[in-house]
Amino acid sequence: MTTPSSEPDRIRADIERTRRTLSSDVDSLAYEANPATMARRKVGRVTGSVAGLRDRVMGSAHDAADASHGAVSSAADTASSVPSAARSRTQGNPLAAGLIAFGAGLLVSALIPASEKEHELAQTVKDNAEPLVSEAADAAKDVAHNLAEPAQDAAQSVKDTAADAAHTVKDESADAAGDVRTRTQQARENVQDA
Repeated sequence: MTTPSSEPDRIRADIERTRRTLSSDVDSLAYEANPATMARRKVGRVTGSVAGLRDRVMGSAHDAADASHGAVSSAADTASSVPSAARSRTQGNPLAAGLIAFGAGLLVSALIPASEKEHELAQTVKDNAEPLVSEAADAAKDVAHNLAEPAQDAAQSVKDTAADAAHTVKDESADAAGDVRTRTQQARENVQDA
C-alpha cells in the first residue's frame, strides 16, 4: 500500500521517466531523419546488394573462366579460338553474361568518386531536409513541454488530495481519541459506582 506522501513522488518519477523517454525518442527521430544518416543507410544497403551480387557474379565468372581455360588448353589450333569459345559460352548463357556486365558496371561505378553534380544534389537535399528535422525536433520538444504542465498539475492535485486526506485522518483520530477518553471515563465511573 502506498502512503499519501509516496504517491506524488511516484508520479514525479513517472513524469521524469516519460520525459527522458520522449527526449530519447526525439533524438532518435532527429538522427533517423538526418540526411547524412539516410544516405549512409542507403549506401549500406546498396553496398550489401552489390557485394552479394558481385559474389554471385564472380562465382559465375570464375566458372566461365575455368570453362574458357579448359577450352583454350584443349584447343590445339591457336588463341584465335578463344574469342569464339567465349562468345559461344555467352550465347549459351546470356543471364550469366548480363550479370557479369551488370556487376562490372556496378563495381566501376562504386570505384569512381562522386561527381560535383552529385555532391551539389546531396548538399541540396541535406539543406532542404535540415529545416524539417529541426521542425520535427522542435515540435517534439513542444509536446514534451506541453505535457510537463498538466503532469505537474496532476502531481499537485494528488499532493493536495493526500494532504486533505491526512488532515481528515488526523481530525478523525483526534475525535476518536476523545471518544475513547470519554468512554474510558464513563467506564471508570460505572466500575466505581458498581
